[in-house]
Amino acid sequence: MAHEYFKKENYQRKPEWLKVNLPQGEDYKEIRDNMRTKGLATVCEEARCPNLSECWSARTATVMILGDTCTRACKFCNVKTGNPKGFINKEEIANTSEMVAMMNLRYIVITSVDRDDLPDHGAGHFASVIKRVHTDHPDTKVEVLIPDFAGDEERMRVLADANPYVIAQNVETVRRLTHPVRDPRASYEKTLGCLKFYKENYPHIQTKTSLMVGLGETWAEIQEALEDIRAHNVDIITFGQYLQPSKRHLNVEKFYTPEEFEELKRMSLKLGFKFVASGPLVRSSYKAGDFLDYVESLENK
Repeated sequence: MAHEYFKKENYQRKPEWLKVNLPQGEDYKEIRDNMRTKGLATVCEEARCPNLSECWSARTATVMILGDTCTRACKFCNVKTGNPKGFINKEEIANTSEMVAMMNLRYIVITSVDRDDLPDHGAGHFASVIKRVHTDHPDTKVEVLIPDFAGDEERMRVLADANPYVIAQNVETVRRLTHPVRDPRASYEKTLGCLKFYKENYPHIQTKTSLMVGLGETWAEIQEALEDIRAHNVDIITFGQYLQPSKRHLNVEKFYTPEEFEELKRMSLKLGFKFVASGPLVRSSYKAGDFLDYVESLENK
């Protein structure tokens, strides 16, 4: 049985290639039941990700820390917006490590809401979670999908000094559409600047970003964005179709075909990106561990 991604909020008719199967399989069911017993949750479930079964079977998952309330209000995102007033749940540190053990993860992606209400914007908490996972599970690779920390280098160093395997920060869209797509406190230049900082100061850490398509961008603008991103030696890029989560969010201007996503991948590889994930249902963390497989395959040659 198939269902449409975000079916309950299906405000624009979607093409056939955006229909996916419900999560299934023994691995998925066992992990789901164990997680519920322990009261743990992944972004994969909460976002109703269409790739959940595939990623979990590959022992990859995404967890969101720093709560569920974002201090920013991007027009593509359905996360709750508000002011958490400085609250941090310290149990997230141990819970994330427990999740790695319970799911037998070889690769974990740790992400968060924006926390402009915190003095360090959450960089220290991110670092604590990364260090705990490294200590308890030295064989598990950690990718972080992080806020911009307002472009503050001291905060960025706190994060990077924890030594994640991949640091991801999303450009999200082309330069022209950055506003109104993203919150006014975010910017195309700021994200590129952060990616540049990490690569220049921590060259051993892989850098990654993501572009949504279908917001009204042109192919020329996508090409320009790819050239801008690659100019800062970003290693990994992903492309996915923007889907409108509610009526108050931006409309989808175009549904890209699978063939067009293949063209985006070709364009990116031509520019020298190490690894590209591109497809209608690809999200920032989609099969993130595939990059690890790619690196290991090169090492074994």
